[in-house]
Amino acid sequence: MNRPYYFRIMLHSGLCSITFRQLSVDALIELCVEAGIDGIEWGGDVHLPPGDLALAESVKDRTQNAGLSVCAYGSYHRCDDASDPFSEVLESADALGAPVIRVWAGNRDSTEASQAYRDEVAEHLRRAVIAARELDITIALEYHGGTLTDTQASAQRLLKEVGLADLRLYWQPRSGGIFEEDLVELDAALPHLSHVHCFHWGTDGWKDRRALLDGTKQWSAYLAKVNTLEEDRFVILEFVKEDAPEQFLEDAKVLKALLAQ
Repeated sequence: MNRPYYFRIMLHSGLCSITFRQLSVDALIELCVEAGIDGIEWGGDVHLPPGDLALAESVKDRTQNAGLSVCAYGSYHRCDDASDPFSEVLESADALGAPVIRVWAGNRDSTEASQAYRDEVAEHLRRAVIAARELDITIALEYHGGTLTDTQASAQRLLKEVGLADLRLYWQPRSGGIFEEDLVELDAALPHLSHVHCFHWGTDGWKDRRALLDGTKQWSAYLAKVNTLEEDRFVILEFVKEDAPEQFLEDAKVLKALLAQ
């Protein structure tokens, strides 16, 4: 089925449902409507476990009836031999109407992974991309520690090892990273970019979550680069200071102002 991107403007605001794992599906939708954002990346760990197709269809309907888009299915599929079957992830994403499935590149740091393990992950990714292609769904790798995308160099190498142009990358600042280095990594990711995960953390990473308002200089620079691309994308808030819904509402205001620049 065709899944056109959603609006006339190029960049759209979103929220990862995992930001508020403690909220129900309906409560999270209500919060997103209050925030005035455009879409939700539904997580596969709490809100929408793979394989429950009736739930996926219900979540799709509730999301769309609220005037929101499903921007992605945030799976935690590891793409290696130890992973559960990818078919359940793909079926859930299709029932959800998700244009993108976020996956992880294995379960090992790039420094600890043998070439045999890299080949194993690449083969799983290759199969996932080909299967998802039949449903007009894109597979996108998330930058994450403990996986083969833990460095930009390893992520780029993995793309080459898979060898399929429609495998994409999410981008997000490295936890505790240096702004200038993040810009270099974003430049490298741009040709393969799917969506963007948006947050502002300090040098202690996830434990040092800060208001997005404090990161407007950095995010203005990031989004200026992303906005040079032709296809529509979502910039998706992921985690907020103190896990507070009130902070999310404030961050959403900041994000929408940044996207309007």
